[in-house]
Amino acid sequence: MEKKYLLGYDIGTSSVKASVVDAATGKTVASAQYPDQEAPIISKEAGWAEQEPEMWWDELCAATRRVCEKIGGDSPLSAVAAIGISYQMHGLVCVDKDGKPLRPSIIWCDGRAVPYGNAAFEAIGGEKCLGHLLNSPGNFTAAKLAWVKENEPDIYNNIDKIMLPGDYIAMRLSGGDKKTTVSGLSEGMFWDFKDNEVSRDVMNHFGFSDDIIAEIVPTFSVQSRVCKAIADELGIPEGTPISYRGGDQPNNALSLNVMKPGEIAATGGTSGVVYGVLGEVNYDPKSRVNTFAHVNHNQPDTRLGVLLCINGTGILNAWMKRTVAPEGISYSEMNDLAESVPVGAEGLSVIPFGNGAERVLQNENPGASVHGINFNIHTKAHMLRAAQEGIAFSFAYGMEIMAQMGMDIKTIKAGHANLFLSPLFRRTLAAVTGATIELYETDGSVGAAYGAGIGAGIYKDSDDAFKTLKHIATEKPEAEAAEYKAAYERWKVALAGK
Repeated sequence: MEKKYLLGYDIGTSSVKASVVDAATGKTVASAQYPDQEAPIISKEAGWAEQEPEMWWDELCAATRRVCEKIGGDSPLSAVAAIGISYQMHGLVCVDKDGKPLRPSIIWCDGRAVPYGNAAFEAIGGEKCLGHLLNSPGNFTAAKLAWVKENEPDIYNNIDKIMLPGDYIAMRLSGGDKKTTVSGLSEGMFWDFKDNEVSRDVMNHFGFSDDIIAEIVPTFSVQSRVCKAIADELGIPEGTPISYRGGDQPNNALSLNVMKPGEIAATGGTSGVVYGVLGEVNYDPKSRVNTFAHVNHNQPDTRLGVLLCINGTGILNAWMKRTVAPEGISYSEMNDLAESVPVGAEGLSVIPFGNGAERVLQNENPGASVHGINFNIHTKAHMLRAAQEGIAFSFAYGMEIMAQMGMDIKTIKAGHANLFLSPLFRRTLAAVTGATIELYETDGSVGAAYGAGIGAGIYKDSDDAFKTLKHIATEKPEAEAAEYKAAYERWKVALAGK
């Protein structure tokens, strides 16, 4: 049988990761990332965040070379049959007719465009925005482009197409094909879900020409092909299909085969993300979660990704390790210490929201706080347990909003990493949500590789692609979860009182 490799790229804020997957066995042949230290973010003013698109390309080339070194041989990537791309969401890349970036990309964590999005929400109307865009225009890509239009008119007037980071990388690989997807346009607040077209309201309000929107292609399809110059530079066969692209959170869901309504993907890094698939057009009237087209959204089969982001999660656990835990302790040892005290930490509650305004709290910033402390009984172990429980409770709090939108949550899938390495965290989350937690060995670049296989027709569907996905562990809700639920109710009372 002819060997077929799938090449996946994950274009992150801090680095680019490349993975080569054997299409037949599902095994990762090699993975590498670049750079080793976090990539720089340009911040010319407070609240601004930019990166050079050319830097992403240089990092991709370096990560590809590292993968080649790991595989070895004269033509290590000669068997690559398809390429998939995962990318940091919401970034704005403005290119001219030659495909050259006109300015650095305004990336996801840049806050300058908030007033433009808020003004659009008021002018278009809240009910219409939520009913058609499923979100407020907020600080997303369309609002970022409005900032460029008003503040950098010379640059704006030279824009041929706007792109998301993944669109830019696909363009570079293909030698100039400027394309995008419905999923990508939806994350930028350019897509009208009721009219199933680029939003006339958004384009008209901001005064954008239709010409700046790139050609729309299906998320899973042969979108373009690797050109000769790039084939020669990277050692990938000329004509290799670029057959998938997706934002990092939808792609993380794909990498866990979260594709059907009611399924949930979660991550617990510095911030926490819960991403659920909804099978009908709906939205949160208080706009506490974001809703985008999932990677398999395809009329008439509605598949929306409901994105809940909680800023103050893993960063609290890291702060506890650095500041509260005994010096030199490992995360595993810290988990053991937290387990030494009872469920509910004997009345101690920790509110974890200490990393900025929380969308799930309607953009309030209550800060982190400790409640119910008793100097006679509470120790470092109680603090550590209450912190992890507080993080799990914040996940559950957000998932209640998703349930109100019609999502029946029975299973949470996650990579075996970060907070999900902690049995205490997993047990608490399962107990208070009633959901079973399934852990898998995967990551974004591997998921993008599988996506490429689906888009190129190497796999018939996602179930076929992920049949070899490695299952690590399952955490089922405890039969007697009363103590966990009582602690959660106490936590919500503390949150309400702030």
